[in-house]
Amino acid sequence: MTARKIHPRKVIISCAITGAIHTPSMSPHLPVTPEEIGQSALQAAEAGAAIVHLHARDPETGKPDQRPEAFLPFLKTISQASDVVINLTSGGNPAMLVEERIRPAAQLRPEVASLNMGSINFGLFPMLKRFRDFKHDWEKPYLENSDDLIFRNTFRDIAYALEQCGEAGTRFEFECYDIGHLYNLAHFIDRGLVKPPFFVQSVFGILGGIGQHPEDIQHMHRTATRLLGDDLRWSVLGAGRMQMQIAAMSAAMGGHVRVGLEDSLWIGPGELARSNAEQVTRVRQIIEGLGLSVATPDEARDILELKGADQVSF
Repeated sequence: MTARKIHPRKVIISCAITGAIHTPSMSPHLPVTPEEIGQSALQAAEAGAAIVHLHARDPETGKPDQRPEAFLPFLKTISQASDVVINLTSGGNPAMLVEERIRPAAQLRPEVASLNMGSINFGLFPMLKRFRDFKHDWEKPYLENSDDLIFRNTFRDIAYALEQCGEAGTRFEFECYDIGHLYNLAHFIDRGLVKPPFFVQSVFGILGGIGQHPEDIQHMHRTATRLLGDDLRWSVLGAGRMQMQIAAMSAAMGGHVRVGLEDSLWIGPGELARSNAEQVTRVRQIIEGLGLSVATPDEARDILELKGADQVSF
């Protein structure tokens, strides 16, 4: 009797390279310049990331920069050297209006773009307990003023982003910071503005969103599964020190994972990660330790039904 061949389930690793939450003074390893962002993304891809999620920064100050032309230098670097899936932010930073935030994705037409699925309080100010010395004038006020910050993503904003980016065949990484965001996604599905499959990135640990208790992770997963069924492609990111524990839970529960210096600067207690690739390597070890396999970029394209790297505008 011939044994039936078992095909291992593939886990997509996304890596968020720099983001707009952490400021340059927090870590010397945070990529800031186009050269640093491009090389860090390529290293993450080499380590096993199938998707790289990208923000741009001013190369002198490290301040988030959402001009499409700020993205082009590292997009060319990455796309010429790797087949990794490129995911552009439409979140920018929480203080930007939606028209500014979606401009790179709308103009450059990537395979994937992030899309936040609801308005929330977005508190970064607790980081001031750990970080007190800053190299740039914008950093401390940016964190301090987040105690009065609403990250605006109204129904009108979301519909605008879907219409502006979806026409190019761009798929979305639906970032859901709380249970209500999953219901917002279901609302847009009912309106016919998004098509399956649905790549849901559940975000845990931002002050203003859902917490990081194992029951929070299970609750998000149960709700997403109930609302979206077989069309769900569920992934998680854990902000800060819980990054790897939450990733391990997701992989064990049948989901995908996101790591990267956007989400956490750390690799262990009190130890800064030296690169995005270091975090990718660590989460890959966890996934493979569970007896699972890591998806290649082309396997991620199949799982998410992406349009292909030959249909982008960069």
